[in-house]
Amino acid sequence: MGKFSGRRALVTGAGSGIGRATALKLAEMGAEVFALSKTLANLESLKQECPSINIIPVNLENWTESREAVKKITPIHLLVNNAAYAEIAPFLEASPECFDKTFNVNVKAVMNISQVVAGDLVARQLRGSIVNVSSQAGHRALQDHTVYGSSKSALEMLTRSMGLELGPKGIRTNAVAPTVVKTPMALVGWSDPVKAAGMISKIPQGRFAEVEEVVNAIVFLLSDESDMVNGHSLPVDGGYLAA
Repeated sequence: MGKFSGRRALVTGAGSGIGRATALKLAEMGAEVFALSKTLANLESLKQECPSINIIPVNLENWTESREAVKKITPIHLLVNNAAYAEIAPFLEASPECFDKTFNVNVKAVMNISQVVAGDLVARQLRGSIVNVSSQAGHRALQDHTVYGSSKSALEMLTRSMGLELGPKGIRTNAVAPTVVKTPMALVGWSDPVKAAGMISKIPQGRFAEVEEVVNAIVFLLSDESDMVNGHSLPVDGGYLAA
């Protein structure tokens, strides 16, 4: 399980859900892991579960503070931009506050953290791999997901642009685009059994994704086994986007 021995990894939104599971998996596989979240209590429980993980309590909405926090831990060879914000509302009820917060976390913070990590790697002439956690909502419109889906669509283009510009410098960038994953965040939009059943009926495999299934895809894209994969988005959606 030492696939990432000697490498330093940063996972944002690591306090819960996909981010937490990814941080634990990377630590298990030998990486020196840094877990970033705005919720200190979540980070402390993660540290209790895996004492080798280094925790960074910072709010990604603060451009300067988060940038300075990441500069202090470079170099980072493996970056997982997992942190996200979701607020579900019909298009006609979407607020400017929701739009700003969603794009600040889901897009702007990804650019910010990735600039710090990638810029440092380039300066040191080191190779690296970045994975952005996107969503099927970035590929297909979903009811009441206008702002969230738009932010993930922007993240998909950011991923491709990063792959194009950073690839020649030895840094690969890819994304994973899951369907609904069984996390606390998913309950925001999918706690209604009728609504959930409607989505599940459109997934050929007939279920939502497990956290571990997304983590496995992230690990693959971080690893040397995917060395020729760059600027792409890997759906983890049970076939939803194939229909």
